[in-house]
Amino acid sequence: MSLFDEARAALKRLPGLGFRSAERIALHLLVEHPENLPALLTVLAEAAQKITRCRQCGNLAEGEALCPVCADERRDTARVCVVEQVPDLMAIERAGTYSGSYHVLHGRLSPIRGVGPEQLNFAALKTRLAEGGIEEIILALANDIEGEATCHYIREMIMKNFPQVKISRIGFGLPSGATLNYTDPATLKNALESRRSF
Repeated sequence: MSLFDEARAALKRLPGLGFRSAERIALHLLVEHPENLPALLTVLAEAAQKITRCRQCGNLAEGEALCPVCADERRDTARVCVVEQVPDLMAIERAGTYSGSYHVLHGRLSPIRGVGPEQLNFAALKTRLAEGGIEEIILALANDIEGEATCHYIREMIMKNFPQVKISRIGFGLPSGATLNYTDPATLKNALESRRSF
């Protein structure tokens, strides 16, 4: 295997990159614009050394510091939105409609894949709840079997240990601009069940 093939194969292992995308990136960095490669390598090496998980919520942080969300005193710390992964947190932040705090689980319960409560960021969530001040937990996990199982686990844990904390779940349904005749039955079911007063 040539060095180029090895570089392409290494890039292909990254999430979201297929053979063609990996090949395009490898060609861009090695042949078309090799002047971009040193800066990229430097920033990746520095990020690998300095970027960690926030000790409070599990978001991206630098070193021992809190993440930008947890460090922001303007955030509503009484509301905590529980998400599966950091990209979920980023998506909610891009929407610009939520001003509370977050908790990143770094996965969801999946007995088939050997992911139990010990592998996820549940201990830190329980610690935050025990410290007090949290009034509502908003569950923003995937609407599938594993997401539902994870929500059920969190709900049971809160009801048993912190019954004063309100638990809510984000609504699921039709995306903006969607028409009913092209919508699958599961999405229609969720849209009807998540309806609200108008």
